[in-house]
Amino acid sequence: MAHDDDHEHFETPANERTWIDEPRNVNRIVYALYAVCAGLFLIDPLIHKHGPFAIEHVWGFYALYGFIGCVGLVLAAKLLRIVLMRPENYYGE
Repeated sequence: MAHDDDHEHFETPANERTWIDEPRNVNRIVYALYAVCAGLFLIDPLIHKHGPFAIEHVWGFYALYGFIGCVGLVLAAKLLRIVLMRPENYYGE
């Protein structure tokens, strides 16, 4: 789908910018989340699990299960977009 240049772009004015508007700070948050996820993945063998199925005791099972679930949701949303998408002027102008 082509990008229309006549749409308004909403940006925070320079005098009203907050700490989250700085790309450097956003990168720090993303890297912090990566570090937390990696840390949780690495300490997974140290946590005693009470799952009834043997596969739940495999190292990193819950991380992989969550990742596959999220990827599945994104792919399902892409398919739903094809089914539910309407033309831009669907409701009239």
